[in-house]
Amino acid sequence: MNFPMSGRPKGFVLYIRLAACCGAIALVTCLASSPAYALSEIKNEELPSPVTPSTDGDSSAPGSTVPMPDPVGTSPSSSQPAAPDAAEPDTPSDGGSNRPRVDPEAPLPEVVYDLGKLPEPVRRMHDLIIEACKSGDIEKLRPLIGKGDSMTQLSLADIDGDAIAFLKGLSGDPDGQEILAILEEVLSAGYVHVDAGTPQELYVWPYFFALPLDKLDAKQRVELFKIVTAGDFDDMKQFGAYIFYRVGITPAGQWTFFVAGD
Repeated sequence: MNFPMSGRPKGFVLYIRLAACCGAIALVTCLASSPAYALSEIKNEELPSPVTPSTDGDSSAPGSTVPMPDPVGTSPSSSQPAAPDAAEPDTPSDGGSNRPRVDPEAPLPEVVYDLGKLPEPVRRMHDLIIEACKSGDIEKLRPLIGKGDSMTQLSLADIDGDAIAFLKGLSGDPDGQEILAILEEVLSAGYVHVDAGTPQELYVWPYFFALPLDKLDAKQRVELFKIVTAGDFDDMKQFGAYIFYRVGITPAGQWTFFVAGD
């Protein structure tokens, strides 16, 4: 039998309200008893991993600490930048033993013509070079020039190729006889003994190598003109020194150079 809602007993209405209240209480209780970490599981893979605390308790930001020095007596840490290499001192040079030695303020060096005053090794090398020049065969100079580190210096710059071929290239003729004539004439002049008692000690031809050109007397200028022209002489006076071919031989008899230029 149907009854209108307004005609239902009041006890039934109270029962329904009470049931609704009980259901609401049960829902709240259920939500309250759910695990507290449920929210942290939402897209957990997108959250950053927790940072593991340092074992030494240092909580300062990276890069904000000052490196501590190594303990006394230990080697410096390899993480420290290496100190720059100390500058190497320049290797001492021979002061340019093949360059003109002219000091206007120094006393004039002794000019020597007597080959008998030369040490025997120097005299022997001098004579061998003269003999090769007189032969007219430039190949006779090859064993005297030598090779390797002890080879006679034939230019102020490095040379490429064969030494005899280089000398022929300096000569005005294809066989190198002009350069042989110059070499013989240079060795026929007087000589000077320079740097005596030092590792750079040398016997040098011609003596103009060590004399100021403006101090040459008339006789010495005649000797100079056997080797160079008057025009060359004027050019050299502008430079201030004799810069034509010269020969150097060590006291041990090594032929060290046959060069021209400044």
